[in-house]
Amino acid sequence: MTTSTQSTTTVAAPGEVATTRRRGFGAHAERFALLGVWLVVLVVFSIARPDVYPTAGNLQSVLGSQAVLLIASLGVLLPLITGEFDLSVASALGLSSMVTAVLNVQHGWSIGSAVLAGVGAALAVGVVNALGVVLFGIPSFIVTLGSGTFALGVVQWISGQSTVTGIDAHLVQATVGSRVLGVPLQFFYGLAAAAVLALVLEFTPLGRRLLFVGRSPAVAKLSGFNVPRLRAGAFLSCSLVAGLAGVVYAGALGGADPSSAQSFLLPAFAAAYLGATAIVPGQFNPVGTVVAVYFLSSGVVGLQMLGAQSFVQQLFYGGALVVAVGLSRFVRHRATR
Repeated sequence: MTTSTQSTTTVAAPGEVATTRRRGFGAHAERFALLGVWLVVLVVFSIARPDVYPTAGNLQSVLGSQAVLLIASLGVLLPLITGEFDLSVASALGLSSMVTAVLNVQHGWSIGSAVLAGVGAALAVGVVNALGVVLFGIPSFIVTLGSGTFALGVVQWISGQSTVTGIDAHLVQATVGSRVLGVPLQFFYGLAAAAVLALVLEFTPLGRRLLFVGRSPAVAKLSGFNVPRLRAGAFLSCSLVAGLAGVVYAGALGGADPSSAQSFLLPAFAAAYLGATAIVPGQFNPVGTVVAVYFLSSGVVGLQMLGAQSFVQQLFYGGALVVAVGLSRFVRHRATR
């Protein structure tokens, strides 16, 4: 008795293969579109101002000057990933910076103790946010706006509404005083923070749970995740990162200013949303945020070199935020489909 085995091989039609290839190309193009636009911006401004824009000095200045914004933007990501907002990030940053400066300069604390107190003050803002949102069920927009405003009032109070200068030289040296390849150390702090956050989100159970909560809190709860704890942790982590950004900011300024930290709020959200359209489209991600921060700063610096007034920065970041939110929602909708 002879048994014959017949194998069936399915061959895709040429049209199906072409469609698959187009989809693959489109996915890659979408991932790296922001990088391509950034390259175009660099080329355009380099042609427009070849004497100053494409120089090593300008590159080093841009990389170093945006480190605080980069770290703040990474903090903003954490609540956004879980579907929440934290509008207190800039105030927590300013509070950390001012507490560090006041304790070190005016009260003679060692720089190490002052830094710990500054980060602790920022973390206290996160505790308030976590309690208000998770325990009492108040919308995060309201809680963080209120806590941020309160923190700003504390900053104005302890500073006497004046700039505090003369912070310990060790902190200045650790942020902008020391350089690697001509770039201040604070830039590498920002890159390190982005790398750590990317590894946590991509390769740890905690990161995957945070992403899951952001996609569907109800399903995450049914799956056995402790959703309240994850949401609270996101707010605490955001304030912790903001506190660290405030310490770097104090070192970069050599002190603290009672109002300048608020200028980071809009750019941080613009970078976070714009970054969600790159690298991992439809998902808030640290690598995309790094690209977005330096794309936006490259555009602002280029416009200023062409003679644009200082208010152009607000116009640029404000417009970028609106466009970024729209693009992010569109990409997330496509990813969901």
